[in-house]
Amino acid sequence: MSFHEVRFPAALSFGSVGGPERRTEVVTLANGFEERNTPWRDSRRRYDAGVGLRSLDDVEALIAFFEARQGQLFGFRWKDWGDFKSSLPSKDVTAFDQIIGYGTPERQDVFPLIKDYASGDQCYARPIRKPVAGTVRIALEQVELQERIDFEIDTATGEISFAEPPAEGVTIRAGFEFDVPVRFDVDRIQTSVASFRAGEVPNVPIVEVRV
Repeated sequence: MSFHEVRFPAALSFGSVGGPERRTEVVTLANGFEERNTPWRDSRRRYDAGVGLRSLDDVEALIAFFEARQGQLFGFRWKDWGDFKSSLPSKDVTAFDQIIGYGTPERQDVFPLIKDYASGDQCYARPIRKPVAGTVRIALEQVELQERIDFEIDTATGEISFAEPPAEGVTIRAGFEFDVPVRFDVDRIQTSVASFRAGEVPNVPIVEVRV
């Protein structure tokens, strides 16, 4: 897949609207009961980048970014200001925020980053493919490790590679900031100076992509 490892200007994504979507197939039976199923394992995010525009300079920056991505052709990184780190929004990232796995008998040495979303007895493990460089922290049990000495992080895939495989049963924890892999959901952006000065902003849909 064509993807540029560059982030949409964070100042422009601040104030945008959006969030996760699911696809659920609902069949109502003759007796009134329902059968529900989903073809998606993972949710997908959608955003509107137009809401974050506050000046004509912002419009110019948006158009430049759009042209550099050639419309829908190339994906890019997006900072979701409502959900961009492993900890609670009010907390700082620590190496103990998320459990991403356990040491295996086979001495597995590569683990993907995940973020858990729990409610009651249910939990969804979201794959994190685009961690932000310099923010990833890893711990084995209660001991924090050192990046480039004990582990390496592939910021293009979200995979952690350990210098020494964790021992069997050892809890692997992680903390991080992350971006969402997205693309423009249109091949055309329409702007008007008169409309923008009147308080009308363009609609610029953004959709998450699988990577």
